[in-house]
Amino acid sequence: MKLEGGCQCGDVRYRVEGEPLHAAFCHCEDCRKSAGAPVVAWAAFKSSDFEVLRGEVAVYNSSGSAMRHFCPRCGTGLWYTNEAYLPGLVDIQIATLDDPEALPPGAHIQVAERISWMTDTTGVPEFERYPGG
Repeated sequence: MKLEGGCQCGDVRYRVEGEPLHAAFCHCEDCRKSAGAPVVAWAAFKSSDFEVLRGEVAVYNSSGSAMRHFCPRCGTGLWYTNEAYLPGLVDIQIATLDDPEALPPGAHIQVAERISWMTDTTGVPEFERYPGG
């Protein structure tokens, strides 16, 4: 598998080759705060299968050895490394891939920290586009 992705403004581009070790929705508070979203979808790959094609990223140490890499221009969160807990791995934010459909998450992790209203959203109305627009 060969996938490419990047940030919203296009300054940072990356490529990953190989099979993901996992793809999951993460509900931890650290991911939520970083993304400003109730959940973040990640896919983990071997660091050796990952390369930056263009641009420079900013890095924020969000907790201990958790390193969050993002575009310094547009702020898009791109990937995460944590050598203490995930040695040799890079976790890519799936939504930053050119083809996010290629890696559907197969699990929910860190659900002990999940926001309670994210437990079941099946009853929430859905709209094709912004309602009333």
